[in-house]
Order: sequence, then structure tokens, then C-alpha cells
Amino acid sequence: MTSLPDFRLETHFAKWEFSARHHLTASDAESLSLPDLLAMASDEDRAAFETMWLGYTETWGMPALRETIAQTYARQKADDILCFAGASEGIFAANNVLLSKGDHAIVITPNYQSHETLPSMICEATGVPLDPDDNWSLDIDRIKDAIRPNTRLLTINFPHNPTGAILPLDRYAALIELCRHHGIWILHDEIFHGLGPSGARHLPFVADEYERGLSLGVMSKSYGLPGLRIGWIACQDRDVLSRMERMKHYLSICNSGPSEHLARIALKARDRLLARNNAIVDANLPKWDAFFARHPELFEWHRPDGSCMGYPRYLGAEGVQAFAQALVEEAGVLVLPATIYRSELGETPQDRFRIGFGRAGLDDGLAAFDEWLARR
Repeated sequence: MTSLPDFRLETHFAKWEFSARHHLTASDAESLSLPDLLAMASDEDRAAFETMWLGYTETWGMPALRETIAQTYARQKADDILCFAGASEGIFAANNVLLSKGDHAIVITPNYQSHETLPSMICEATGVPLDPDDNWSLDIDRIKDAIRPNTRLLTINFPHNPTGAILPLDRYAALIELCRHHGIWILHDEIFHGLGPSGARHLPFVADEYERGLSLGVMSKSYGLPGLRIGWIACQDRDVLSRMERMKHYLSICNSGPSEHLARIALKARDRLLARNNAIVDANLPKWDAFFARHPELFEWHRPDGSCMGYPRYLGAEGVQAFAQALVEEAGVLVLPATIYRSELGETPQDRFRIGFGRAGLDDGLAAFDEWLARR
């Protein structure tokens, strides 16, 4: 097996995520305690969790959980859902099942690294950049021009990591129709679906819209429950799901039984959880607006469409990498520089940094950020 390159984001987080005093770049919503989550459960579901048997679970995922996940879609059934130990396992399985050495894949850039690295390690891949001057949108004609006779997979991610952009609905429909015409699979990383400021208009799930669409979901981001390590892929093609299930036999085998029960409780309280998390976004975004308004000589800021992330531009002469390193080392404030999101498939902006606004406690971090800038 070919060795995978260092995962830049996760390596960076391994060093700083739990040691920096102020984590201002988190991509997940504020989490819950176990008692708080169980307080949302029915008496029956709470009893099922507290009395559960701690043996192996089904590789596909607990049937009741898959049924609950399916209910979050418009057209999916439990048999259209395959659970994974987090979203990353799903990304790994999908790429290895759908792609072979002689194939070609298209990936939007910038992106979460595994969406680029995994297809590139299997076959040829082409990067198509989002346009920062067009609200980080996607030029469908550039996708069309990148298609080859052997193109088998397109990977997209909206709301987008790291920019928070959401593709306009008409471009999304055109993209699906283009892939349908060429028989190309679409892996849509939808893990931020439902999360964002008031008025965010999220796209329909690709598994509902397209017979070759794979919808990647997880409890980590919009729901703020990364400790559960429960993800899934929804897809109308059950043969592809079955092949990914067999791939899972070499990976996690099955998910954590307690986590499956807790994920089901959370999904049953989906509307309540999303309302809570979106209220945090609505409270935090004006604080970032005010921060950037105080420092127009250093930053350019554009409000994202969705998720709990933004990707402002840094205007300082020393560059974003040096800026981010000094910020965390001297002030304990963690942000993600654009070097984390560089692409091997083409140029991506190198003057940006990722911020987060889905968690509580933002005030202390912004105060430390302001104080550090004043000292400099």
C-alpha cells in the first residue's frame, strides 16, 4: 500500500488544539455533556441506552439508527444508509470503492485534505478552484472542461470548508445534470448541512437529487457531537453501499454501540440541536464583524453563507503563516493559516486563515486577539 502523506490539518491540531488557550478556528458547533444529551431523550430511548448490551454492533449500523438517519432525508430509506466511525472512514471507503488506477477524479480546491489526497493516491486527479472573487463559487464550465472519458468521481463540499460558501442552487442543479450526462459519481461532503447564520439556504442532499450521489454526513459538525464518532453515507445505489460495507470490514468493522444509541437520541432532537447551535452562530458572527471592523488595515472579511467557519484575508506584510504562528505562540490564539489548505493540484489563495464561530467562549479569545494586535 502506498504511504499517505502527512495530514497537515490534523498534525497542526495535534500540536495546538488542546494546548492553545483560545481555539478560534473550530469547525464544529458547541458540544453537549452526556447528561444534557440524555435529557433530550424519551424515557424509552434513555432506558435503551442505560441497559444496552456492550457487544459488537452490525457493520451497517444499528437498524434503528439507520432508520432515524434516513428520516433526515427526503427520499432515503434505512437500506440506503451505511454508518461509519466518523466521516473520514466514509471518505476513505468511498474513494477506494469508486476509484481504480485507470480512473480520473475531479476535486474542488481548497478542500479538506483527504478529499484531494485519497483520489490522488489512487488515480489521476484534477483540481478545480473555487473563485474567491465570486463568493467562493464554482464555475461549472471549469468542471466541464476538466472532464475526461475516464472521469469517474467529482468531490464537492457545501457549505464549504474552509470558506463557509454555499453553491447557488442553479449551479448545483447544473452540476448534477452535467455529471448525470457523463455518468460521474458525486461525493458531496454535507457535514455542515443545516448549520449557519439565520437565513442560510442549504442545498438539497445529493443522495435525494441524483442516482449517483453520495451524501456524507456526521454527528461531529452541525450537531456538535464529534466525540460520538458516528458518520454515514446515504446513496440510492445499494451495490455501492454493499461494497463500502465490505471495505469497512478492514477498517472499524463496526461502530461503538453506546455512540449509536446516543446519535439516535441526538437525531431525534435534530431541530432542537440545530436551533441551539445556529443561535450560537448568530450570536458570534456580529462579534467577528466588529473585530474585523476594528482592524481594516490588517484584514478583509466577507461573511460566509453557512457553517460555522469563515476565511478572511490577512493583509500583513509578513504573510499569514508567520502571523498565525506568532498569534498562537504569543497570545495562545489558534487560527488555521491557508498553508494548511494548499493544494497539490493547483494554486490556492495563500493569504487567508480559517476562523470558527460555532462555540461558546468567543469573547475571551477575541479579547486576547485584540490585545496581541495592540502590543504589536
